[in-house]
Amino acid sequence: PPVFSLTSDGKLTAKNADISGSVNANSGTLNNVTVNENCTIKGMLEATQVRGDFVKAVSKAFPKKVGTWGNTETPNGTVTVTISDDHNFDRQIIIPPIIFNGIAYDDPGSGNNPGGTRYTGYGFEVRKNGVLIASRETKGAIPGSYSAVIDMPSGGGSVTLEFKIFQKGNQGAGNITDCTVIVTKKAASGISIR
Repeated sequence: PPVFSLTSDGKLTAKNADISGSVNANSGTLNNVTVNENCTIKGMLEATQVRGDFVKAVSKAFPKKVGTWGNTETPNGTVTVTISDDHNFDRQIIIPPIIFNGIAYDDPGSGNNPGGTRYTGYGFEVRKNGVLIASRETKGAIPGSYSAVIDMPSGGGSVTLEFKIFQKGNQGAGNITDCTVIVTKKAASGISIR
């Protein structure tokens, strides 16, 4: 084929082209192309393979301190997650279950205290931008839990979530799973729920 040709019906053939202005096209195929700077796609993007972070996730263990007995630990402290309002589409914040529990223990008793089985307990609170949105508690080995899906409209401002676990009572020994937060684009195409 020729290095360059232009036919009477408007077909241009070129081996290489450097174009300093704009290119407008209504159809075509591009192979092995690199987009060096920003790219805006106003229509539907369909891809069979994608590398990137359409879904973002973070995870962190809750703070713990030394428990009441031996090698026990007691969850105590806050995990704070801030999601920036830096996308021009609505998103959802998904919080998989956070599960926490205390333990049962034997109190030998003394004086007027007859002793018996006692339980450590915990409270759990969630705040969104400083406002309490959930409060849970547990006593003994019966677990408490929290999970949620929170809408985050575009342009509504950043969202800060505070997850706080705290001991209730004088004795401390218990467990809590890590705090995981997933952020994804809010979309319903291709999926339905009834």
